Amino acid sequence: MQFPMIKNAINALRYQLPADTTKQRVAEQTCLALLQSCNTLTNLTQIHALILKLGLRNNPLVLTKFASTSSDLNVIHYASSFLFSSVEAEAASPNLFYDTFLFNTVIRAYAQTGDSKFKALHFYRTMLHYGVLPNKFTYPFVLKACAGLASLSLGQSVHGSLVKFGFEDDLHVQNTMIHMYCCSEEGFEFARKVFDESPKTDSVTWSAMIGGYARLGRSAPAIGLFREMQVMGVCPDEITMVSVLSACADLGALELGKWLESYVERKNIPKSVELCNALIDMFAKCGDVDKAMKLFRQMEARTIVSWTSVIVGLAMHGRGLEAVSLFDEMIEEGMAPDDVAFIGVLSACSHSGLVDKGRCYFNSMGKDFGIVAKIEHYGCMVDLLSRAGLVKEALEFVRTMSVEPNQIIWRTIITACHARGELKLGESISKELIRSEPMHESNYVLLSNIYAKLLRWEKKTKVREMMDMKGMKKIPGSTMVELNNEMHEFVAGDKSHNQYKEIYEMVDEMGKEIKRAGYVPTTSQVLLDINEEDKEDALYRHSEKLAIAFSLLNTPPGTPIRIVKNLRVCEDCHSATKFISKVYNREVVVRDRNRFHHFKNGLCSCGDFW
Repeated sequence: MQFPMIKNAINALRYQLPADTTKQRVAEQTCLALLQSCNTLTNLTQIHALILKLGLRNNPLVLTKFASTSSDLNVIHYASSFLFSSVEAEAASPNLFYDTFLFNTVIRAYAQTGDSKFKALHFYRTMLHYGVLPNKFTYPFVLKACAGLASLSLGQSVHGSLVKFGFEDDLHVQNTMIHMYCCSEEGFEFARKVFDESPKTDSVTWSAMIGGYARLGRSAPAIGLFREMQVMGVCPDEITMVSVLSACADLGALELGKWLESYVERKNIPKSVELCNALIDMFAKCGDVDKAMKLFRQMEARTIVSWTSVIVGLAMHGRGLEAVSLFDEMIEEGMAPDDVAFIGVLSACSHSGLVDKGRCYFNSMGKDFGIVAKIEHYGCMVDLLSRAGLVKEALEFVRTMSVEPNQIIWRTIITACHARGELKLGESISKELIRSEPMHESNYVLLSNIYAKLLRWEKKTKVREMMDMKGMKKIPGSTMVELNNEMHEFVAGDKSHNQYKEIYEMVDEMGKEIKRAGYVPTTSQVLLDINEEDKEDALYRHSEKLAIAFSLLNTPPGTPIRIVKNLRVCEDCHSATKFISKVYNREVVVRDRNRFHHFKNGLCSCGDFW
């Protein structure tokens, strides 16, 4: 049976093609025309039947177009089952229709499909099996599949293959290879080796390497490489700038971020939605959420990422009411929230103690938007209840979760137990966590801190000895400060800085001044069996205070101080910084692991709720 669509196309082509055109040529042009306009799987199956009926099973042009159309319709599996049927493949001569372009089309389609990247590698192997030679366009697709699978061994195997076929010096292949190696920590050094040995580079090469540094959390080297890129005279594109801004956001380097924004303007780099989103994220994470909000309002077109970036930014700065208001505005404007947006608004509720609002949003997620709660959403709710002091309710919530709670959730409960005096409960959960996850140092640190709070020093010592036996070390607290586009890092008791003598003198002066203003050291924060005087001395050597002292020494009076802490700011440093902001008339902005604290005139934006 001939379908109307096909019949009409054939009749139309009879009048378009020269009179002496062969039947085979008419059939080929008919199928190509039909495939060009094909927009449904139903039509594709009709064309499939026509291809077989017209004897075009081995026509390379038709089959390649068939594969391309299947890819566009996201049904490449249908094309591959037809093109590479095992029975027909063995019976047919590969040279008739199994050409490089056909394989490239199929490999590319699978490489770009979320859960079918192994299929891309399967067809690459099939290609070699039938003696079809890959070309320089084959390997970027295959390497992208390896990148998606984050398989270093597969990537190295493909790397060896492309060297064998002589494509290692092709710029596009090199760029994709760098990206592939950068997708795993283990492969990063290989990426750098390929980059360093590249005979020629372009902006894509540099972007791939800088993006690799940024994704793996190597933010300072990413910035360094960007500066080297400028020295080499290579012009960055918007993709480069997105990676650099991501690295800048991770470091909390606001001055550098401002310079990057002006650099984008000076170089006329197109401000795509992705680049605008990166700028918003950078300003929010570097402490200037008002600037992030201004950029957001200036955007002509916004995506869900744009909304989420600002909502999360406001949440990090403790501006929960503004965050939930913006979330509601997003819904009113017809932008449906996704699961990430709900994580943002639940986080905002958590940081601002909006318990009832949080419960409401959590319930509406499934009821109103059909979003199934993930472990991250449950984690936000546990954090919300724990921060509000509702430890028993948080524990009951965990027991009724529809998914298995992970270690992060249990550690949140333990931290709440420590803060709220539920020490026996915290001890019990900590011990259970160590049994289930014996090689995670945080579990031992939590238990050790609980024993210190209980003044059970012998048990605390035993926990520390267990950590030493297992080769575990507590992550040291560190604080970074940006000064003149250079990052300075301090750890507790640090004497490695070339200004350390002046810094320690400033710390002692700060201590005297803020004590006169009413500051009382929170020595209970020092979980060591030492006398009160030594505890005070230990508190004064915390990395936050060293960083603030360094900033007071090296910045003009009255200017803001911005520091970034890798852990949660401790209670004593929080109290001391409030007094420092008043005594020295400085705004001090602290970004810790969880949020921002804006200290001004002896007060903190968090309202002492963090």
